[in-house]
Amino acid sequence: MKLTVGGNVKEFKEGLTVSELIEAEGIKTPMYVTVSVNDEFVESGDFASAVLKDNDTVEFLYFMGGGH
Repeated sequence: MKLTVGGNVKEFKEGLTVSELIEAEGIKTPMYVTVSVNDEFVESGDFASAVLKDNDTVEFLYFMGGGH
């Protein structure tokens, strides 16, 4: 199946979960990433059960602390 990940179309196996995608994409700090699928946020507790579908658009968002 095809997924758009971070603006790039990539090929993945059917039935891929968000957790598996995080691993496949080599995300180094999954505990600090927020995932949106088709512009809807996925709760981190649902990563293992959220199954991606053909033509989904996935974005990884990192929130950084800091400032004054």
